[in-house]
Amino acid sequence: MVRLLPQIFCAIAVICSVLGLPAAGFGDIYRYVDENGVVQFTDTPTAGHFRFHRKERGAGGSVTDLITHYASMYGLDTSLVKAVIKVESDYDPMAVSSKGALGLMQLIPETAKDMNVVDPMSPDQNIAGGTRYLRLMLDQFGGDLELGLAAYNAGPGNVKRYGGIPPFDETIRYVEKVKKYLRYYRQSKDAIL
Repeated sequence: MVRLLPQIFCAIAVICSVLGLPAAGFGDIYRYVDENGVVQFTDTPTAGHFRFHRKERGAGGSVTDLITHYASMYGLDTSLVKAVIKVESDYDPMAVSSKGALGLMQLIPETAKDMNVVDPMSPDQNIAGGTRYLRLMLDQFGGDLELGLAAYNAGPGNVKRYGGIPPFDETIRYVEKVKKYLRYYRQSKDAIL
């Protein structure tokens, strides 16, 4: 039970971050794997064998704060970023797709690397990389929302190859879902659905 406490605290911090609740006291998390293979976490390392694992909260605070910050940085509508996150991960910062996409904005490892994201499971880094990539996709397709979203989902090469939204059911549904949530977030001004 004692070994599970740090993991429980980490989970609470992630939930607080996603919901935009204060998580005072949470900060750097350190990790250690002992000689029996048991993973231990702590926010107060007592010995040199603990190594930095991750920051539990981004510099901007809650996920909503991070969305606002990075949307502004990359000239994106915050409602659009919220809609992409809703469709990509349903606001689960630990989401991993069957294709290996990671985190809130579901960055594939290659895209994460291209966007200088070291820890794609960090909400701060994931949203920073995801919004940057979304901006690049929109710019590449002349600001066309549907083509930019299709490129975010299926890759810009597929959008170019098919001269529009690729005829992939997943991509067609993805574009429509993001547009639906975009309308919702613009109308309701709701932080998270």
